[in-house]
Amino acid sequence: MGARLEGKVAFISGGARGQGRSHAVRLAEEGADIITFDICQDVEHVPYAGPTAEDLAETVRQVEALDRRIIARQADVRDFDAIKAVADEGFAEFGRIDIVSANAGISGEMAEADVMSEGGWQTMIDINLTGVWHTAKAAIPHIKAGGNGGSIVLTSSLAGLKGMGNIAHYVSAKHGVVGLMRTLALELAPHSIRVNSIHPTQVDTPMIMNEATKKLFRPDLENPTDEDFAATSQSMNSLPIPWVEPVDISNAVLFLSSDEGRYITGVPLPVDAGAGLKSVVF
Repeated sequence: MGARLEGKVAFISGGARGQGRSHAVRLAEEGADIITFDICQDVEHVPYAGPTAEDLAETVRQVEALDRRIIARQADVRDFDAIKAVADEGFAEFGRIDIVSANAGISGEMAEADVMSEGGWQTMIDINLTGVWHTAKAAIPHIKAGGNGGSIVLTSSLAGLKGMGNIAHYVSAKHGVVGLMRTLALELAPHSIRVNSIHPTQVDTPMIMNEATKKLFRPDLENPTDEDFAATSQSMNSLPIPWVEPVDISNAVLFLSSDEGRYITGVPLPVDAGAGLKSVVF
């Protein structure tokens, strides 16, 4: 275990699995205590199973195995009062919040913008943009109260930096995260609170490794396999890999949240295997 975050407390949305669990474990490895939450149920208009209470319990187990403290609750990022209650509980228990990872997000139905459903659009915006704002909003008063500055990292996407076909709702939400990040960076700089966004390419998590995403990338196949998907996914990236691992994103969150990133704010940081260098059209 390292100690780059010794004595710090991190507030992480979507901590039951995938990138959120990875962030919780990685920051705990560096000394942070964790406050996290996840919806722990399926979400309408999302074409894959949601996280479970058992998933969230596994995150708790992994963090506690590192001898760090963790508060983990079931809450929906669309419900600000619920998110605020988790942040308030964590602050009361640990006495501080220093780091925010607004990580929770979904992929959704995939269709051209003119035939996309109203419900699919709204669910995406509510979770992937408004939910990010809710997470930051719930934690910011506690970071300010500490008077020690802090770091907020908003999870966007490669799709937050360029257009992509068949996912207009996702692209719009993720572009919105960049605008939110830049505004928060300006508003919070006087409090020494830094705000940045991270922009992954494909990440090996349940949000990507599911039938709907595989069919988006391989519409020519009735039942595309992981191997079928990998070949097309790799064509997105400049480096010869089909996707990155959750810990690759966690390491970026760690860097931005540690003293190593103490003067970095307002930056959209790609962790994309060079995908941003290439033209991407689904």
